[in-house]
Amino acid sequence: MSVSKRVAYRLIFAALAVSACAETPPPNGERDGQHDFDPLIGKWKYHLKRLVNPLTGSHTWTEMEGTGACFKIWEGRAQLDTIVVDGPAGHIEGLTLRTYNPQSHQWRLYWANSKNGLLDPPQVGEFRNGRGEFFAQDTINGKTILIRYAWTNLNTNTPHFEQSFSDDGGKTWEVNWITDQTRVGDPQ
Repeated sequence: MSVSKRVAYRLIFAALAVSACAETPPPNGERDGQHDFDPLIGKWKYHLKRLVNPLTGSHTWTEMEGTGACFKIWEGRAQLDTIVVDGPAGHIEGLTLRTYNPQSHQWRLYWANSKNGLLDPPQVGEFRNGRGEFFAQDTINGKTILIRYAWTNLNTNTPHFEQSFSDDGGKTWEVNWITDQTRVGDPQ
């Protein structure tokens, strides 16, 4: 078994231990979002732009190209999304494990990079009016910051993702990671 498959399986089992997902219908009037990420199921070509030194005033971006795939888990209440990209700034192999909580109607998005194999703190959020926003708190360069993931165009063959950082409590946001995906073949 390859290292990337072992890491993926470990992440799945870790998430199973942390997040139990009961099948309960949403109360009347509440939106059930457990299929929000279904449009990502399948294979993708990635174009990634990454800000080289976030939160430093830098305007230097690097670009990367690659591929990935998204797989349904738990009948759609969870997904495993993989990405491999390369460019002048290097090589990234990563994955996102997404789990859905039917009680809160929110998703938790866990990112892991093959360089360290650690799950980052989960981004927690939901979709409203076709836009998914997910937030977390983390520490970068010794400073506590907020992180926002934003998903748009999910129901097209060209979904768009942006990651932004805020070091002022969410008053301002700096976009530092942009991913545009293009579907390869039919959805699975």
